[in-house]
Amino acid sequence: MSHVLGRLVAVTLDCPDPHELAEFYRHVLGGQLRASNEDFVVLICDGTTRLDFQRVPHHRPSRWPDGQILRAHLDIAVDDLDHAERRLSALGAVPATVQPDPARFRVLIDPAGHPFCIATSAAASTPPTAPSTKSDPRIPRS
Repeated sequence: MSHVLGRLVAVTLDCPDPHELAEFYRHVLGGQLRASNEDFVVLICDGTTRLDFQRVPHHRPSRWPDGQILRAHLDIAVDDLDHAERRLSALGAVPATVQPDPARFRVLIDPAGHPFCIATSAAASTPPTAPSTKSDPRIPRS
């Protein structure tokens, strides 16, 4: 029996300048900015999805792909990888040095140092697979 205890209301990214990073993602995802104060900014993307930005004075950017400090990343579906990468670069994103599957998705680094991915619709709707010797019985197979 499944019992839901709550619902996800926001994903929060630590950063040195919440206004700057919120503006970057507003250009990427659209939406409206709602500043709570100088240390916390909210981006409402589609009327319900919140992406929050929180000032951390001694923020240390993630290091990808070695995983040091990496906490999470965003996956963003786009229509055209090359076009999206050019636009994101113009906004301040930098392509990561390692690109595992550039025909399906690209890894970029946002202005605060967070890695994020842009992916084709097919790649964004297909979860990654990895070789495994055993399956997790808690996760249903499709």
